[in-house]
Amino acid sequence: MEMKVIAIMRPAGYLAESVKLATSMGFSAITAPMIDVMDKTDSNFKGFVDRIMGGEADYVIFTSANGVEFTLLKMKYPDEFIERLNETNVIAIGPKTKEALLKNGIHVTMMPRSYSSSGLVKELSGIEGANIEIARSSHGAPELVRGLLEKGAVVNETQVYQIISPRDERHVALLKRALAGEVDIFAFTSTMMVRNFMAFADEKEVKDEIIRIMNKKTVAAIGKPTCDTLLGFGIKVGIMPEYYTFEEMLRECKKNDF
Repeated sequence: MEMKVIAIMRPAGYLAESVKLATSMGFSAITAPMIDVMDKTDSNFKGFVDRIMGGEADYVIFTSANGVEFTLLKMKYPDEFIERLNETNVIAIGPKTKEALLKNGIHVTMMPRSYSSSGLVKELSGIEGANIEIARSSHGAPELVRGLLEKGAVVNETQVYQIISPRDERHVALLKRALAGEVDIFAFTSTMMVRNFMAFADEKEVKDEIIRIMNKKTVAAIGKPTCDTLLGFGIKVGIMPEYYTFEEMLRECKKNDF
């Protein structure tokens, strides 16, 4: 049986691990990072640190492993900050975020069963009047802040890293193979990834053609926002794993395709 070709468009830091995983499950991978990450310090960061150091934060939410790493990177005295952080309720969205926190000696009070902003909002109760701090990327879903505010919490958000869209020969190669019908599965793990892929296809004036081809192939998406973004472009989503991890997505693709 011929190997299915899967397009992996995750940030550079995740590519090697993702390819290894895909190959171990019997896929052939083509990679082109549609998004990448860069450090960012916004005007809210000092207040975020001051409130945690001053014991004013009740909950601190990290939505990604990158959010954890880029927060600690900015710290002059990370040990003191971690000590204070451990006096609050630290929430991790997803197992990778939890792993990054634990690795740095940070206790995790809670991880929602559904690894998403809406999943967390649903599970957090009794937060009226609570001070909640969020450290995440410049492209965080607005549902999280909105949902927490609706439950009566006081919410502060700092953007600790930004997402950029790289462009090089890998992107051209991916588009070429996709247009030739050689990509069987398109795997999307975030809305930004979808937008950047479609923007690239648009730049090359092949957007409609790509959408037509994708609708004949398998499109996999992690999370409802990613799925909704694809649907917004007129792309059918065939696979959406219940657990929001790349490994789970690959498992679903394997079940579906073999």
